[in-house]
Amino acid sequence: MGEMVIYNTLTKKKMPFHSLEKSRVKMYVCGPTVYGLLHVGNFRGAIFFNLVRNWLEAQGHQVTYVYNYTDVDDKIIAKAQSEGLSAQVISERYIAEFEKDFKRLGLKKHEHNPRVTEFIPQIVQFVAALIKQGKAYVVDGEVFYDLAQFPSYGKLSGKKLDELEAGHRVEVDQKKKGPADFVLWKPSKEGEPSWDSPWGKGRPGWHIECSAMIHEILGPTIDIHGGGIDLIFPHHENEIAQGEGRTGVPYCNYWMHNNFINMNDEKMSKSLGNIVTARKFMDDYHPEILKHLILSAHYRAQVSFNDEKILQTIAGLARVYGALRDAEKVARAPGADNVQLAGADFVKAMQAADQKIADALNDDFNTVEMGAQIFEIVRIFNAMTPTKKAKDVKVQACARLFLEWVRGHGHLMSLFGEIPAEFLRTLDRILLVKKGIDEAAVENLVIQRQLARSKKDFPKSDEIRQQLSAMEIVILDHQDGSTTWEVKKT
Repeated sequence: MGEMVIYNTLTKKKMPFHSLEKSRVKMYVCGPTVYGLLHVGNFRGAIFFNLVRNWLEAQGHQVTYVYNYTDVDDKIIAKAQSEGLSAQVISERYIAEFEKDFKRLGLKKHEHNPRVTEFIPQIVQFVAALIKQGKAYVVDGEVFYDLAQFPSYGKLSGKKLDELEAGHRVEVDQKKKGPADFVLWKPSKEGEPSWDSPWGKGRPGWHIECSAMIHEILGPTIDIHGGGIDLIFPHHENEIAQGEGRTGVPYCNYWMHNNFINMNDEKMSKSLGNIVTARKFMDDYHPEILKHLILSAHYRAQVSFNDEKILQTIAGLARVYGALRDAEKVARAPGADNVQLAGADFVKAMQAADQKIADALNDDFNTVEMGAQIFEIVRIFNAMTPTKKAKDVKVQACARLFLEWVRGHGHLMSLFGEIPAEFLRTLDRILLVKKGIDEAAVENLVIQRQLARSKKDFPKSDEIRQQLSAMEIVILDHQDGSTTWEVKKT
């Protein structure tokens, strides 16, 4: 198996991955600011970095994965004031809502989900250490990071301090020594959450929170820091300044950033009114569709959520789940236990796909190639026409191996764990809603057709089949005389 390489935002190139400690990985991903339901874009990181952690573990690493909750923030305070509630009530409400969505996606729990409010003493201690080292200064109870004391500032984003200081994207504050200096601690206004500190009652700045939690839970240097590309500057840039300013050692060895999600080919934004919460998407569609859509694109590429893409995703999931349903039927036979009877060609094809998937994931987590290999094995399995050869012991053994193989790879992505027949019926219902077709009307036509067939009224039976076909309903007449239907998916 080849060496794992990861694209590092810091070096702007792929680098061989070597953890600080052998077989142990310290990983931190910026979690949500909890003042509302999260949109689909917020969940791209949660879904993708779940795969990263699962693959690292599959390679024998012990991963400590920290995913935080920002529960002190201007947006939380504004929401609390608008509802006449405390900021804590708002943040706890939306942490609980996030955890409902996270559970629904079936993602693996993180080792740590620290809340900022649980780490105030460590944040105060961190800020005090920066002041003592001459890296930060106090003005009227407000503490700023002195960027003049950190010459390598900008190494992650490529932004130059002198350009920033020329006023580019920086609000000039007369209290600051340099225009790009940023807040570490600020006095709280009346009615806002506040904590005691050597500089007076106040609350932490946004950037210091992650640095303090990382330092406390994982130590001065971590292996992987993840987040969306919108966090590269200023958030992650400022984290580096804080962490390395305090310790003098590298803050993080590999920076990984996932790209945006576009909604109908436009960037999601409040001004466009095209923000879709993950909950609404999962209610309208299904968690499997959200996960598959996100992982069908490389994490560093943009992914578009539009009708065409959603229909493609449904078709792809139907192909995999259709094969899983057929494999389950065939694998129930007693002969299926004897996997030694499986055809050598099929075993060889799965082994070759295993290698290609490992190579793809080791090459900066190429989930696009991983998906292609899964579809290839599905194609080979379907070519065996398993349900027509259900009594063939060789096919039975292949079906058992196929089930294990798809579910094993699916586990890495937290996909393909649904009950196939039920999930396929769910996809049919989703498509009926999209097409504006009443399920009861379809059932009624199918019954009418069965009645016509029982009376040997074949012209009527053909007429109803054509009517259903025009609605993109596929009729399946089985050998035992039963009839089922499904919505056309490709």
